[in-house]
Amino acid sequence: MAFNPAQSPKSQGFFFPAEWHKHTATWLSWPHKEESWPGKIDSIFPIYAQFIKLLTESELVRINVANAAMQEFALKHIQLAGADMSKVEFFHFPTNDAWCRDHGPAFLINPTTKEKIIVDWGYNAWGNKYPPFDLDDVVPTLIANHFNLPVLHPGIVMEGGSVEFNGAGTLLTSRACLLNENRNPHLNQAQIEKYLSDYYGVDQILWVGDGIVGDDTDGHIDDITRFVNEDTVITVIEENKGDENYQLLQDNLEELKEMRLLNGKQLNIIELPMPDPVIFEDQRLPASYANYYLSNKYVVVPTYRCANDDKALQIIAAAHPEREVIGLDSTDIIWGLGSFHCLSQQEPEV
Repeated sequence: MAFNPAQSPKSQGFFFPAEWHKHTATWLSWPHKEESWPGKIDSIFPIYAQFIKLLTESELVRINVANAAMQEFALKHIQLAGADMSKVEFFHFPTNDAWCRDHGPAFLINPTTKEKIIVDWGYNAWGNKYPPFDLDDVVPTLIANHFNLPVLHPGIVMEGGSVEFNGAGTLLTSRACLLNENRNPHLNQAQIEKYLSDYYGVDQILWVGDGIVGDDTDGHIDDITRFVNEDTVITVIEENKGDENYQLLQDNLEELKEMRLLNGKQLNIIELPMPDPVIFEDQRLPASYANYYLSNKYVVVPTYRCANDDKALQIIAAAHPEREVIGLDSTDIIWGLGSFHCLSQQEPEV
């Protein structure tokens, strides 16, 4: 039975899988906007290319570039990193910025019919903070058209970094982001939950309060709390009581402890320390170990040249025994106010 665009994806058995579901590919948008990394963009390419190399060890890497010149530039860096070039594909879909988690396609699958569809949410650069964003906003539809996949336009603003999935009907998000008046001021919480349910194929939405200091997305969940399996989350805590993140992360922790899953179970909660504050030009950056990315083979974790790096890698490794954990220095990348999870979007296998 073919997908019917007149009915909700959920009603037809489609859902957004958890990140640990096997990927066909990881989608990226090659970084090119210098204002995102003022005076620093050249320093991020070697680490970014290293990220691509790790991804090519177990899946395709599909990269949005503006044109042939940008493709050539990217190619040199990726080859230098020693990536498996047979796994790298370029698409001439120009973008305004590199944050593919938020502007990239949301792939839903139907395991019964073996169909895949794309949801193209509205995108406004985190509440119209960084115009222009017109190129980013159309990327999912360009990808859908290229692969001849059905594409849906719910007509509301939604970013991939604001939602986290357990693959078993539960979605986790933050009030600070999704209920922010700079996203969908015409919708209340119940109305937003209906969109989430219909277009991500979930049965339960759980809410925490706030995101970390320095996060210009108004509190994306992928910087604070991540599912590691159907009933377990890893969540960041700040150990220094004098730090401005301390109380808000304690408040989130208390909310997580009160939550119940669809089967009535409490969440298993793994606490993950925060790195030392990363400051650049007097600005606190949203450095967090939770912004890691699961490829088919690895957990790629941002590190920040501080004492908690090793501790965080050990905790994440214990939480993801099925994958090898690799730390990649994100000290320069985080100057762009995001890390490896923000930069990537998975395409699941059906």
